[in-house]
Amino acid sequence: QVQLVESGGGLVQAGGSLRLSCAASGRTSIIQAMGWFRQAPGKEREFVSAIRRSGGSTYYADSVKGRFTISSDSAKNTVYLQMNSLKPEDTAVYYCALMIGLITVPPPPEYEYDYWGLGTQVTVSS
Repeated sequence: QVQLVESGGGLVQAGGSLRLSCAASGRTSIIQAMGWFRQAPGKEREFVSAIRRSGGSTYYADSVKGRFTISSDSAKNTVYLQMNSLKPEDTAVYYCALMIGLITVPPPPEYEYDYWGLGTQVTVSS
């Protein structure tokens, strides 16, 4: 079992920055990749970014490329999402996710993630 705890959400003005963190605990040795998804009110959850544990390959949704950066600290079993130049359309609940299976199709689709955090709210005001 693995537990995920997100932090770092909040309210920020458009153009501002936030950094989300996701700390994994438990059987962290089985982690293959970690990712971030988001769900805005009335919309389906969507992929934001992911990072492969081995090799550190990163993946981004087109909507956040050039603005968001994913990184990880393996020693702390923590993944970060640095979000810059935030827009009102980035407002959503952001979820951290973790997969223990091998990545077959990069970026891993949502259904391949095995564990999920409870989410952290990000609100960007115009």
